[in-house]
Amino acid sequence: MNYADIKQYDVANGPGVRISLFVSGCTHHCKECFNEEAWDFNYGKPFTQAEIDRIIEYLSPNYIKGLTILGGEPFEHSNQKGILPLIRKFREVYPDKSLWCYSGYDFEKDIMGRMYKEWPETKEIVENTDVIVDGEFMADLKKVGLRFKGSTNQRIICVKDYLETGKIVLWDELNPLEKY
Repeated sequence: MNYADIKQYDVANGPGVRISLFVSGCTHHCKECFNEEAWDFNYGKPFTQAEIDRIIEYLSPNYIKGLTILGGEPFEHSNQKGILPLIRKFREVYPDKSLWCYSGYDFEKDIMGRMYKEWPETKEIVENTDVIVDGEFMADLKKVGLRFKGSTNQRIICVKDYLETGKIVLWDELNPLEKY
C-alpha cells in the first residue's frame, strides 16, 4: 500500500486534534474530489513499519484525541491489508483514543453487507473502529459548514453502537463530547 500524506495535527477530520493518514488508491472517482491525486494506488510513498512507528509516536501526547484514516479509499481491499497492522498497533498502545475512518462505500450495503462477510481484514477493521464516515462525496449535495463530511448524503456512523444493536446511530445525533 502507498500513502499520500500523514498529517500530524489535523482538526478537520474528526473531533479534537488528530493524526490523519491519507492512503493512496480509490476507485470511486467522485466528481470534485478534494484529493484526486490519491486515486492512483501508486501515488505517494510506500506505507511501511517506519510510518506505523511514526504515527504511533505522533499519537502519544495527551491532547491528541485519536487517529483518522482516509484517502484515497481505506476500504479498498489492498488498502485494508495495508492499514490493518497500524490499527492493531494503535489499539494495543492507545485503547482509549478514537479511530475514525472515511469511506466512499455505503456502510450497510458495501462494508457490512459484502466486505465484512468476505474479507477478514474488514471484520477486524470495523470491530476496531469507533466511527465510519460513509458515502461517496457528491458535488451536487456539497454543503459548506457540514461537520466532518463534505456532502449531505454522507453519514457519521457510530460503529460500536451498530455492532451492539444492529441499528445505525449517527454521531451527529449524540452529544459529541460524550463519545468518540
